[in-house]
Amino acid sequence: MAWYSQTWTWFEGEWLEGNPGIMGPRTHAAWQASCVFDGARHFDGVSPDLDRHAARVNRSAIALGLKPTALAEEIVAKTAEGLKKFNGGTAVYVKPMYWAEADGPSTIIGDPESTQFALCLFEAPMGDVSTGFSLTQGLYRRPTLETMPTDAKAGCLYPNNARILREAKARGFDNALVLDMLGNVAETGTSNIFLAKDGVVKTPAPNGTFLNGITRQRVIGLLRQDGVTVEETSLRYQDFEQADEIFSSGNYSKVMPISRIDSRELQPGPMFRKARELYMDFAHSKTA
Repeated sequence: MAWYSQTWTWFEGEWLEGNPGIMGPRTHAAWQASCVFDGARHFDGVSPDLDRHAARVNRSAIALGLKPTALAEEIVAKTAEGLKKFNGGTAVYVKPMYWAEADGPSTIIGDPESTQFALCLFEAPMGDVSTGFSLTQGLYRRPTLETMPTDAKAGCLYPNNARILREAKARGFDNALVLDMLGNVAETGTSNIFLAKDGVVKTPAPNGTFLNGITRQRVIGLLRQDGVTVEETSLRYQDFEQADEIFSSGNYSKVMPISRIDSRELQPGPMFRKARELYMDFAHSKTA
């Protein structure tokens, strides 16, 4: 059996099943990492904020010096077409992506005119909200815009996330809180992060070291609309150690509780439950 789940990819005018070979050894992205992607979700018959994810992948492409070739509306429409290939109850990860095929003025610079596009849809279960996940402080830090293309959802950023996660898992944790170069908490290795203390929700202010996530923005807006005070501010690791509750937001599993930080056990709290409920109510009010 193949290692990958049910997968369909739109590439060069046709839907291809499985894990097709779309890059060669001379493809610029395969050896110079000139690729960007985005991730949306389809579950329970809905695809919340798919239009925003489609628009962001085009912005990411431009930030990395690529030339987007599909309108956001076209990505949304093609996703709807591809979703018909799956069982209606299947949770699907939606991944539009761009990359440079050829070199530009040098082997280091990708040629924007060679930009390729693919839309990959694959079966991926949602996270188990009943268990949440554990956190510790990450060993490595988030880069700044001066050192990496942090304004794009670029593939070259993810090896750093991977080493953060590997090191945390080696110490018995599911994930890690990642600091920026000033020592403030930026995000986890996979998602944006929130804490609640004395009835106030706080989350790291976007400072160019991490993506201001689409689900993050949606959760903040929904909580504020419901009357909850949400502060975007500088937070230290100690703020999370002393929090009443901690939860995360991200495309892959949406809103998830943190069950432990270091040796301290946590329970899903009222702010997490409110954020999760508000988000899911929003998501299910939308059509695919």
